[in-house]
Amino acid sequence: MVRTLDGFDAFVPPPLPPPITFDADLVGRLSEADRSLGQLAGVGRALPSPHLFTRALVRREAVLSSRIEGTRATLSDLLLFELEHPDGPDGDVREVANYVTATDYLLDPQRSVPLGSWLLREAHRVLLTGVRGDRAVPGQFREDQNWIGSSGDGIAEASYVPPPPERLRECLDAFERRLQLPSTLPPLVEIACLHYQFEAIHPFRDGNGRVGRLLVTLLLVEWGLLPGPMLDFSAYVERRRQEYYARLLAVSTHGDWTGWVSFFLDAVAAQAKDVLRRAEALQELRDHYRSSVTGARSSSLLPRLVDMLFETPALTIRSVQNALGITHRAATVNIEKLMSEGVVVELSAAGRRRRFVAQQILRVVNGEDASE
Repeated sequence: MVRTLDGFDAFVPPPLPPPITFDADLVGRLSEADRSLGQLAGVGRALPSPHLFTRALVRREAVLSSRIEGTRATLSDLLLFELEHPDGPDGDVREVANYVTATDYLLDPQRSVPLGSWLLREAHRVLLTGVRGDRAVPGQFREDQNWIGSSGDGIAEASYVPPPPERLRECLDAFERRLQLPSTLPPLVEIACLHYQFEAIHPFRDGNGRVGRLLVTLLLVEWGLLPGPMLDFSAYVERRRQEYYARLLAVSTHGDWTGWVSFFLDAVAAQAKDVLRRAEALQELRDHYRSSVTGARSSSLLPRLVDMLFETPALTIRSVQNALGITHRAATVNIEKLMSEGVVVELSAAGRRRRFVAQQILRVVNGEDASE
């Protein structure tokens, strides 16, 4: 604990690695998480078109990570926003769309920027530009004191006060060194520790939670644990957000690393199994749809249109025209064939533009049919 310039107590997290005791229970959780993640990675590498599935999972992670911070946009809202590219602010859904863009930026195969503070600052800039967090100075570390507490509470009532701005640089330097050095811990445990450390430093005015969860996705892919952003970590957290916050806080207040790491490993194991079920269900659904639209008198464009839906389960006539390079009439005819097969349904008209969604694909992506 240190005293801020305003006379309040703040917490400066000690550098990593922490003192973690690997007892039988923790080793068992780590083994289960490693096994489940390995199975998911194997399926991800074997899928004929893995990008079709990871794209849908990235969007779901964006929706749920943003929902933890108070947004109300749905996956359908996001898909329609991406199709129609409105010029207005569009509130919550633009925040979620920014999350998808930030994920793409971090995982860009052509990215030349190494892991470190600058990369996370750029992700923060993408995430918060043009939305309500714009006042949080996107892409810049804070220069004033922030705190965590109930809405309307001052720093005196805060549940947690992160490092004061004059100590921020040393905390970030230590964090960055840890990111770039070979780990002395199992990779999943290291990611759990780095996520906590980032949240404890709380380097931005706003958006720390979302950037911290983006960091989890980034490290799983960067360190080769998954072939792409397949694990929607926030789906587990969103259902258990109070425990999530409590476990992070208990590390700072009581040094309870075991409780936090156990929670993180359980999240990885549970979501890896859940995503695996959904990936298999999506593959079966794709095979079924392609079979149903393939025939001697069927358009050769229909299987391509089916694949488009697994990447983006919503479409307009214009989006099909642009993607397949066909006329308005041809796009309309092919979409209506999908409607007749029950692959898509038409939403109520929004002005003159017709919009269609693949509801069954959306249900599987959202986990509603994952157990079937």
